[in-house]
Amino acid sequence: MSETTGQSAARETAGDETRKPGPVRRILGALVRVREASILLVAVGMLVYFQSANSAFLSQQNILTLSRFAVPYVVIAAALCLLLICGEIDLSVGQSFAFAPIVMYLAYDKLFLFLWLSVLVGLLAVALVGLINGVITVYLGVSSLITTLGMYFLLAGLCVTLTGGFPATPPDTNATTQILGEYAWSGTIWALVIVAFLQVLLSRTRWGLHTYATGGNPLGSREAGVSVARIKIGNFILCAVLGGFVGIIEAFRISSIDPLAGGPQLVLLCIASAVIGGTALLGGVGTATGAFLGALVLVILQNGFTLQGISAYTFNIILGIAILIAMILNVYVARLRGAGRV
Repeated sequence: MSETTGQSAARETAGDETRKPGPVRRILGALVRVREASILLVAVGMLVYFQSANSAFLSQQNILTLSRFAVPYVVIAAALCLLLICGEIDLSVGQSFAFAPIVMYLAYDKLFLFLWLSVLVGLLAVALVGLINGVITVYLGVSSLITTLGMYFLLAGLCVTLTGGFPATPPDTNATTQILGEYAWSGTIWALVIVAFLQVLLSRTRWGLHTYATGGNPLGSREAGVSVARIKIGNFILCAVLGGFVGIIEAFRISSIDPLAGGPQLVLLCIASAVIGGTALLGGVGTATGAFLGALVLVILQNGFTLQGISAYTFNIILGIAILIAMILNVYVARLRGAGRV
């Protein structure tokens, strides 16, 4: 009797061992569960490749160039991530990027306000833009794609009209301008702080929980007592303010306020960064960290191609392929999770 029991236990143990996934499946499962892991591996692989192809890639000067160039894409991609998660989009954030520095400059130069107060006026202006986007989308039922596209052209016209179509020069160098972008690493520091703040906001606060719920199941969220309108409008405002703030940082970095700075390529690359980083365009899924890594991958790719003398057209081809692959993987992973296989 004891021998039979021992044999049964041995067979059960052997069955358990055979049911355990292999190492490859475990690694794939980990990559699926942790969305940022796969894009992080891509970023590291690209760093290794471009450094082996050109020893100047990881030089101190090029790292500084990379970090400074990445700041607008990182911040706007992370800000857009919140809107995409709750099922909306903001195409006008690129023009908020150009509009805030212009309002700041006019407040400083024409109204003779203190610089810090002029910066606040610029941010309030783009906060109003975000509020208008949110109210039209939420309360009037207009698609955010159409709402923000209209706002994009409105702001583009305002930027050119207010400056006469010519770039302006930011205020003279002082402690405030150093903090806001003139110091070599200030933009990078601001970008990392903002991404960390947004990630904590999404993962550790009620606002983040409600943002995910709003994008994942709007009807159920309303029935559960979530103020879907407040969440969406708040994220529209936050996205516009962060876009305007990083625009101010960039204006001080390059010592120029350009009315044409917020072109369509900026916002499209930021949306691409969020998507490549694992944010679903249909809402409910995404992280600020993933958007940060997605932006980093695009910047590394663009910079590496430039150092190797590869045509910009090739970058666009690879970018298009990357977006398609990212979307296909998002759909595939969602199906795996729905089937309970990961």
